[in-house]
Amino acid sequence: MPRPKKYRKVKCSPSAYYFKPRAISLSSLEEIILEPDELESLRLADFLALSHEKSAEQMKISRATFGRIVEKARWKVVDAILNGKAIKISDELPQLLKNKTTECDECKSCSKKKTGNKDGQCINCKKLSTRSTK
Repeated sequence: MPRPKKYRKVKCSPSAYYFKPRAISLSSLEEIILEPDELESLRLADFLALSHEKSAEQMKISRATFGRIVEKARWKVVDAILNGKAIKISDELPQLLKNKTTECDECKSCSKKKTGNKDGQCINCKKLSTRSTK
């Protein structure tokens, strides 16, 4: 029996959720789905250039798990670029995170807010909060 999944802290909220090759119709494209934790791993490791250890700490997962997530995410992005596939960034929270509580990084007072707000906006201070859970 596998170990239960740990909750992953995801702070990334992209400005666009879909990318496709130019001059290819959407109906003829194959789609790759990038999960929120995969996008967060790319943000931490590649965009912010953090080490795997620091990135794993930020996501509240083990370094080995982080390594597997970032490897899978990189493979998906490279596959899409080399093979002319569309990349869809999933705006769904992982099943583990639904109906869990989160805490706003700004005001800390909305820690009992239910997750599921697509844009990650705090219902109290209206700033973008994390989608993290306990």
